Amino acid sequence: MTNSTIQAPKQFRRSSALDLNHVYFADAEKTMWHCQQIKLTDVQVHGDYFGMDSQNIVADHLTVVGNYVFDGAKNVEVHHSTFLAKDAFWNCENVTIYDSTINGEYLGWNTKNLTLINCTIESNQGLCYIDHLVMKHCRLLQTDLAFEYCSAIDAEICSEITSVKNPISGVIRAEKIGNLILDPEKIDPKQTKIILTAGQTTEVRAS
Repeated sequence: MTNSTIQAPKQFRRSSALDLNHVYFADAEKTMWHCQQIKLTDVQVHGDYFGMDSQNIVADHLTVVGNYVFDGAKNVEVHHSTFLAKDAFWNCENVTIYDSTINGEYLGWNTKNLTLINCTIESNQGLCYIDHLVMKHCRLLQTDLAFEYCSAIDAEICSEITSVKNPISGVIRAEKIGNLILDPEKIDPKQTKIILTAGQTTEVRAS
């Protein structure tokens, strides 16, 4: 499908081998569920629950305005895209996002193998409960309580992080962390290495 506008919700259900180029979804609620082998190029999406439980997705210049995008998706590769979405990429496996902007609460919860490269992220309690999180040259803007119960973290953050809470393991590099919350009754603080490139961190430990 090329150079098209789709106004109806619930399109492309249990479909495979989808190739969409310059397509606008005016009402994408519950669209592209349980699909396989998807290629999205210059696609604009407005609506909640886009792409749930779909697999093998490649997207370039995708814009999504709507919550719960790609819930439960597997094997996702995204380039030069923008997501204004609460609860984006929940319950996913094997997601890699390049050169993109993500703005929304609770990004990436309960996901396995999430990689973000050259991305700008703004999220309330984003990037929590993730197994194997990789971030390269990313910015976290006004992102608080990040990395809660994340394991195998390899994060390179080129900005200040508002706050970090109870990471399980890995390495976090950042210019500065406003508040570092470590509760030894819930995690072993020694399993996470914190490297700061500028400024000091205020560390809070539960008594």
